[in-house]
Amino acid sequence: MIKIVLLRHGQSVWNEKGLFTGWVDVDLTSLGEKEAKLAGRKLKKGGFKFDLVFQSFLKRSQKTTKVVLNELKEKKTKVEKDWRLNERHYGALQGMDKKEMVKKYGEDQVFVWRRSYDIRPPKIKAGSKYDQSRLVKYKNIPVPLAESLKDVEKRVAIFWEKIVRPALKAGNKILISASGNSLRALVKHLDKIATDKIADLNIPTALPLVYELDNNFKPIRHYYLASAKELAKAEATVKNQIKVRK
Repeated sequence: MIKIVLLRHGQSVWNEKGLFTGWVDVDLTSLGEKEAKLAGRKLKKGGFKFDLVFQSFLKRSQKTTKVVLNELKEKKTKVEKDWRLNERHYGALQGMDKKEMVKKYGEDQVFVWRRSYDIRPPKIKAGSKYDQSRLVKYKNIPVPLAESLKDVEKRVAIFWEKIVRPALKAGNKILISASGNSLRALVKHLDKIATDKIADLNIPTALPLVYELDNNFKPIRHYYLASAKELAKAEATVKNQIKVRK
């Protein structure tokens, strides 16, 4: 049996503020770092060791990786970054307050922008403050102006088939350190989740998600390294990000 661990980064500065983040490169909060440490301790308690970590280009995932590996006392683990693990690009919504957008456009519309499968948010204006296309680190990378989850699934599916599967086949024990929507897209790809069901899937911050795979790299089962109570609370935190008190 093959195991692979998926891990969303700890709470970021913009998670805390309730802002659409996307490809904007924000750091972890102190709570986010504590969450990452706890994730590392859970993995250590579970006996997990990694030969290889794949992470996104975003510092919130990279810092989470660093904290986790430090907790595991893993200094020789190879770490590779891939832009295809970046968060979904939220286009012109990047930097916007989610609850303020709810007040302006309504909860249903904001839910569609956040959770729908094939609807893109409004495109970001080229050259604007949160347009990453001119950054040196994205040279020769097709930086989007906005993405739907369908767009993200296409890129993570390619990453899985071309990069992860061969690495697993070679016997590597792997951790994928990424963001909420890139992991949602990957889970959809792995579990063949119907497009009309994916809106209900929430990936909590910094709770290790373990997938057990057969020899053809097909999922047998998956589970979080968390109690039922801990998982329910973490999922509710993600789900209620756009709830506005009346």
